[in-house]
Amino acid sequence: MDTAHATTGAQAVTRAARLLRLVTAAGTAGASTAGLAEAAGLSRPTVHRILAALRTEGLVDQDERTSRWAAGPELYLMGTVAAARYDITATARDVVRSLAVRTEESAFLSVRRGDETVCLLREEGSFPIRSFVLSEGVRFPLGVASAGLAILAFLPPHDVDAYFERHPELPERWGAAHAEARLRDRLAETAARGYCVNPGLIVEGSFGMGAAVFTREGDPQWALSITGVQFRFGPERIAELGRILLAHAHQLSARIASRR
Repeated sequence: MDTAHATTGAQAVTRAARLLRLVTAAGTAGASTAGLAEAAGLSRPTVHRILAALRTEGLVDQDERTSRWAAGPELYLMGTVAAARYDITATARDVVRSLAVRTEESAFLSVRRGDETVCLLREEGSFPIRSFVLSEGVRFPLGVASAGLAILAFLPPHDVDAYFERHPELPERWGAAHAEARLRDRLAETAARGYCVNPGLIVEGSFGMGAAVFTREGDPQWALSITGVQFRFGPERIAELGRILLAHAHQLSARIASRR
């Protein structure tokens, strides 16, 4: 009986955490109950019951006019405490801005959260035609967007193997280019040159490049990336952009390693 209760309790926590991630990923626009149910793979009554409990605790809020769910005030308070330990945006902001200036493309900082990356910062480049695949709060599975590909390429082999075991759905959800064999080829290329190239695999015509940023212990916890339109990413310019990207990633990794 105790084991059964523990399993049920763990499942409830997992579902609540999943819904919190989906709600926060929706940003200020919020998310509908039906949309959250579909994304979480749960029934609408189950989702509504969990969200109602989270609202009681102040972790989510519901707009009275639209009935859409958004992050609640308690999440903000928790976030301010967690930021002191985990947030590097203040350390990274001028590096991301410099990357956008040097490349003239949109530049980003993303962080690894479990099997996903979350965009923390976005800086617009000066080139007038832009790609809008990524913005603050957007999540992608590791290995899908350039930030996640750069991080996954530098994880230990056993972690990469475990990741593919947990996510056989990648090619079905994101296309044949994300089948394990093809992803492993891109991971090997990324590890060899230090940065990744994502040639329009999420949105046709939108290219991305990414480089991992490491903790003091050498773990790939963050990534810098850039995105732009395809004709801006010829072979010679990719090589130049890769050098700029790596220089900024190394600079940020050094800053992080020196923090107390």
